[in-house]
Formats: sequence, C-alpha cells, structure tokens
Amino acid sequence: MAQHYRIDYKTLERQYKENLSCFREWQKKTNPEALVYVENFGERMSIDEVTLQNGELYTVLTNKDKHGKKGCLAALMKGTKSEVVNKVLKEVPVWVLMNVKEITADLANTMDWICRTNFMNAIITADRFHVQQVVSEAVQEIRIKYRREAIEEENFLIVEARKERRRYEPKRYTNGDTKKQLLARSMYLLFKPRSKWTKSQKERAEILFREYPEGKKAYDLSMYFRGIMERDSDRNKAKIEFKKWYEKVNISEITELISAAHTIELHEGKILNYFYHRETNASAESFNAKLKGFRALLRGVRDIKFFLFRVETLFA
Repeated sequence: MAQHYRIDYKTLERQYKENLSCFREWQKKTNPEALVYVENFGERMSIDEVTLQNGELYTVLTNKDKHGKKGCLAALMKGTKSEVVNKVLKEVPVWVLMNVKEITADLANTMDWICRTNFMNAIITADRFHVQQVVSEAVQEIRIKYRREAIEEENFLIVEARKERRRYEPKRYTNGDTKKQLLARSMYLLFKPRSKWTKSQKERAEILFREYPEGKKAYDLSMYFRGIMERDSDRNKAKIEFKKWYEKVNISEITELISAAHTIELHEGKILNYFYHRETNASAESFNAKLKGFRALLRGVRDIKFFLFRVETLFA
C-alpha cells in the first residue's frame, strides 16, 4: 500500500497506529492482559497456551464453531496460572460459562483445573494428539538412549584406533547407514504406521528392529495405542482396550512406556471422553498457528499492546 501511494512504509504504519486504527482509544479503555469477549463463548470451546513475546505465555480460549474466523477468540489472558485465569473469567456471566457443553485441552494440570472451576457443565476432553504424543515421545526416548550408547561406542573405537595409529572405519549396514546414522534417521519412521513408510524407511526399520528388538516392541505398542484412538468408536470398548494395553506395557517391562502408561492412566477419564464426539484441540492449535504466522508476518512483536489490538480486530 505504501508503494502504491509512494510514501514511506514506516510513516504509513505510524499514521495507521496513531490516527486511523483507533488504537489509542482502545488502549485507554482496555486491559491488554485480560481480553474477554463474552459474545464469542459457545457450546464447544478449546483452551490452550501460546507464546506471543519474549517467552511470555498467554492462555487462549477459542470457539470451535467459528472455525478460526472472526468471532473465534473468546478470551486471551496473560499467564497460565489457574488463579489468574479464574480471576479474569469472573467477568463472564455464570450462565454463559454454564452453557459450555464441551471443552478440549491438553494434559496440563493447570488447564484441567481452569476447566473444572469455570465450566461446570462441560465435558473435559483431553486432546487426542497430545495423548498420542506422550506414547510417541516414550518411543523416541528409547531411540535417543540407544543413539547415546552408539555415540559412546563410536568415540571409544575412535580413541582405540588412534592409539593403534590406524584409521577408524565405522561399520555400515546394507542401506549404507552407520549405527549412529541409523538411529538418527529412524526418528520420523517411528512416528508413522507401517503403511505410510517409504521404501527406504521400510529398509531402515527392518535393520533397526533386527538390531534393537526392544525398540520394535515399543514401536508396536505405540501403534497399538494409536489404533485404539483411531479405531474404537465406543467409550466402553476403548476403556477395555486401554486395560489390555496397560497389561501389554507392564509385561514388556520397558521403563519409558510404563511411565507413559501411568500418565495416560491418571488422565484416563478425560482421554476416554474423546470417544463421545471425537473432539480434538485442533482448532486451538490452528488459532495458535495463525497468531504465530501473524507475528512472523510482522517480523516479531515490538509493541505487544498494538499486536493484541490487531488480533482483536481480526479474530474477536
């Protein structure tokens, strides 16, 4: 626009901020640390946290039915502590909060407490993708553990080769990977089901699972859990499958997976609520991505108040 009118873009930006946008009036009457839009609350809500500037966390409430468009932002509050968020949400009439039928969140205890204390009539549903991430990260921890061992082994062999004044040549598998490379390059295939592996990933997985049988066992258990989340449509059936999965994990004696299973067992009620309507926190994650994209478009947030004013204009 500045190029079209042949003016300096900084001048146009300043004029928009100071005169055209009504930002100064908004700044006088609005608390930027507690933005609440009562009219944007609906029956299906999402709650999440987002970073806007210098690592500062904000709690964001969004309305799923608005699909990330104008009117989707219901509240944006600085901080994630339940007492801070609860204080801000006191501005919302009780009947509006009671009208919320379902709210999705991650597994954070603070988010759980915010939901329980403010949305008394709502079903609290744990986000499926955060739940699956708990199991996937356990598998990745095993891979990282093996990789550290491989690095230590390689370092030892390099030192020994130097003592003997010879060149160290690492062992290579049939696909050309060394042990260290095999474990590093296996990261993405362990997130995906077998049906989505590429030809090279199938070859790499075959070598990986041959060398590390425990890794194969962990991967199979993670895919078993993924299958439950994707396949079972009934809450009661899913609960039975969860119990079977717990038993299989305990029999495996894989510490990382046992820890993940304990986390899921602690939040089992919220996780099983997913099978009522299959709601996820994707809308909140999508809104967060839009905020990050908007921030990137502006090359960072220099004036947080003006940034929040523009977020309000676009999404609230």
